[in-house]
Order: sequence, then C-alpha cells, then structure tokens
Amino acid sequence: MKKNSFLEGSFIATASIVFVKILGMLYVIPFYATVGVKGASLYAYAYTIYNIFLDVASAGLPIAISKLINEYNTLGKKEAKVRAYKIGTRIVGVLSLVCFCIVFFFAKYIAIAILGDLQGGNTIGDVTLVIRCVSFAILVIPYLSVSKGYLQGHQYIEPPSVSQVLEQLVRVAVLIGGSFIAIKIFNLQVSIGVGIALFGALAGGIVACLYIKRKINHNKKALDLEGNLARDDVPNKEIIKKIFGYAIPFIIIDTAVSIYHFIDMILIIRTLNYLGYSATNVEMITSSIVTYAPKINMIISSLATGMSVSLIPTIVSSFVKKDWQDVNAKLNKALQIILIISLPMAVGISLLAKPVWALFYNVNNFGFTILSLSIFTAILTNAFVITSSVLQGLNKFKTVYLSTISGFATNAILDVPLMLLFHHLKLPPYYGAIVATMIGYLLTIFITLFTLNRQEKFNYKQTLKLITKSLIPLLAMIGVVVILKLIIPFTIASKVSCVIYVAIIAIIGACVYLFIAYKMHILQDIFGQDFINKLIKKLTLGRVNLSKN
Repeated sequence: MKKNSFLEGSFIATASIVFVKILGMLYVIPFYATVGVKGASLYAYAYTIYNIFLDVASAGLPIAISKLINEYNTLGKKEAKVRAYKIGTRIVGVLSLVCFCIVFFFAKYIAIAILGDLQGGNTIGDVTLVIRCVSFAILVIPYLSVSKGYLQGHQYIEPPSVSQVLEQLVRVAVLIGGSFIAIKIFNLQVSIGVGIALFGALAGGIVACLYIKRKINHNKKALDLEGNLARDDVPNKEIIKKIFGYAIPFIIIDTAVSIYHFIDMILIIRTLNYLGYSATNVEMITSSIVTYAPKINMIISSLATGMSVSLIPTIVSSFVKKDWQDVNAKLNKALQIILIISLPMAVGISLLAKPVWALFYNVNNFGFTILSLSIFTAILTNAFVITSSVLQGLNKFKTVYLSTISGFATNAILDVPLMLLFHHLKLPPYYGAIVATMIGYLLTIFITLFTLNRQEKFNYKQTLKLITKSLIPLLAMIGVVVILKLIIPFTIASKVSCVIYVAIIAIIGACVYLFIAYKMHILQDIFGQDFINKLIKKLTLGRVNLSKN
C-alpha cells in the first residue's frame, strides 16, 4: 500500500464513491420495476431508520479514529495510535449491539410513528418486517467503518475505497437477485421481497470486512500492528476521552441529518394527507423526496463525501502544526472543486429531469418536478459536508453544534408552513419541503464560514472570484442544452430513448462547459496543469498528453 496526497486521495476516494453511487442509482431501475411504488416506499422507510441508528453506532467513530491516528502519527506516538484503534473497535462493538437491539425490538413502535393514521398503503406489519430485516447490518457496518478509518488516518485511501466498491457490488447483487426471486419467481409478498433485499446491506458489509481485514493483516508492519511497541505516555482514559470528543460532533451532524430526514418524512406524510392527497400519492411523493430523488442526487453529493475522506487527515496535520494558512487554502480548494463541478452537474440534471427520472423510475409527474428542484440540494449538501469537516478537523465543536442544530431546526420548523404556503399559491406543496431543506443548509453553511472568518481570519475571495468566473461556461452550457432539447426528439416511455437523449445532451453540454473552463484557465487554477495532464493521460491510456502541447 502507498500513502496518498490530499488531491490524489480526494480523487481516489471520490472516484470510488461516484462509482458506488452510480451503481446505487442504476440498481433502482430493476428494483423499482420489481417491487413497485408500495415496495419502494417500504424500502425508503426502512433505510431512513437504518441510517439514523447506523449514525449513532458508527458515524462519528471512523473519522474520529482517522483523525486521532493522524494526530498520534504526526506526534510520533505509534503505540498510542494502535491502542486507540483497539479501544475504538471495542466501543463501536458495544454501540452496534445496543442500536441493533433498539431497532429490532422496537420496530413496531417505529413503524407506527412513521405511518400514523395513513390508510390504504403499506401496513404497520409490513414496515415492522423490513425495519427488522435491515437492523442486522448495524452489527457489521460500524466495525467496518472503524477499520477503514484506521487506514485513512495513515492516508491509505485506496483500500477503503476498494472495500466500498465491493460492499456495494454485493449489496446490489443480493438486493436485485433476492427481491426478484422472492416476488417474481416464488410470488411472495412485496414486503418479504423488500426484506430480503435489505439483507444485502449485511452481506455487503461482511464481504467488505473480510477484504479490509486481509489488507490490514498483510500490512501490519506499515500500520505498526506487529506488536512490541514501547508504551507511550498516553493513558487509556485520555484516548477514550479524545475518541468521544472527536466522535460526538460527527455523530451529532450525521444523526441530525438522518433524524431530519425522518422528521421530514413524517411531516410530509402528515401534511399531504391533511391536504387531501391519496395514500398512494402520499407514499410516492414522500419516498421520492426522502429516498429516490436523493439517489440521483448522490452522483453530485458523493463528490464532497469522497473529498472529506482525504481532507480531514490533512486538515488535522496542518492544525497540529498550527499552519492556518494551509488550512484556509485547503478549505478554499475544496469549496472550489465541489462548486465548479457540482453546479453544472446539478443544472444539467435539472434541465433533463424528465428523461432522467423516466430512465431510473416509472413515468411520474411528481418525480419529474421533485427532481428538478431537489437536485440543487446536492450542491448545498456538498458545501455543508466540506465546511463541517473543516470545523471538526479544527476542533471547533461549539460552532459545529450551533450551525448544525440551527440549520436543521430551521429546516424542520419551516417544513409545514412552506408546504401550506406553496399549496395556497397553487404550487406543488412538496416544493415547500425542498425549499425548507435548502434554507436550513444555507444557514448552516453561513454560520460556519462566518465563524471561520471572524475567529481565524479565513477569506474566500479567491473562491468567490473563481465561481463568478465560472458563470460564463455555465451559461454557455445552459444555452447549448436548451437548444439541444428543442431539436433532439425522444420518447419518454422508452428507456432506450431516454438513455440516448440524456447521453447525447449531457456529453455535449459537459464538453462545452469543460472546454470553455479550460480555455479560461479555471480548471488550471483549481487543479493545476500537472494534475490535469496526468488525469487526461490516464483517461486516454496515454494517447493524449497535454504537457506536449
């Protein structure tokens, strides 16, 4: 194994996450066709609950371990970092077991909280079954996450990235195969098919665990796990305190996100039911906002997720050295990368929302309209992930709590009023829930950036300048896409037609954007000419070498 630099690590992690998310997008085509709207809603309910308790059991620990390992490595305390890894593994084992028991044994009460008085759709028994099926994955995934955090703390980004791909491949195989066999071949109930599909999370986690375990065993020397290390003067009490100190902010942020999705789901169900929507439409709209539109958004939001894997260890290293200028530079670089890439992607998907939705799911007017607006939340999600990661890397936990709680509380408070307002204005009421999400994210990001500016004198002039400059290629891309939409025909009922239509417009639009951005030296200013040369050379298998031009 070799260590990866910030930019290289970001590219590797992001590439693997993008692949995983693309696979996560593609599987919904056969899965949705197999389980239908009712099964899709069941899947959304179960996964929302799963994510909440997975966050509690593990969300903070992997990055906390990564952060602590990098800190002890920088200080030369090798034995302490190994001890921290072992203690972290034991802690996550206990948390996983507790969370599993809560989800499994209280699944019925959770199901009642989700459905409330909604009649005519899925039953309490159906929701209870699928929640219990997915709960078993909570016993495995947290341990996997901590092991990946240990490797990432040493700036070994590739093995965790590969394990993520393996996990997704196995999960999708079980999900598609299991649901198809259960429903289409054995004619079992949809709830049973969805339950079997949810066991894919457990299967994928086991395979990924075995891979990571093998990598760690084969590289014990590089990871200082061979033993015989002199004990450092760091007591276990201090290590445990630091693990929880670093982990709690991550847990709060990730749990807040998951809890918000849960609250959002309940509020949307209740409000749409109050406004007279049928049970079928309520479940369709809710699952689209909470699960199925976000699956398409993942291709954008995965950019920041991958970057944060590499960003946090390098931020910690700069923080330990008190190199504030480097921290400021890395924050600006991360913001520039996610905005310069995610903004045109979001605009493109919004303009092509109808064929994109029809490609992944059935033709449905609710889906088209939801995706066209909700795709922009992915940009804000990216900025939220990056800014909060920097705060946590700098141990600014009070600001983490303030910004996160303020943003998501605002989000939840505005949900119902905005839905009722949009309904009064004769607009789709579910737009109100999406707009509330955007306002919440914007508030969180503003508090974070404002605090860093006031306390550490961070400035964002270079980022603002580059983003303003990027509006030229963005507007050019929009113009080209709009023209192509007018002249290229397609049939929305045909998935093949949708694929061809989206592919042609997306490729031409992307080429226009990238070409103008390159000619204006926007890409060079962000990534550097050398990195672009290496990337082009790899992607073209050495046939194109810009450094010679």
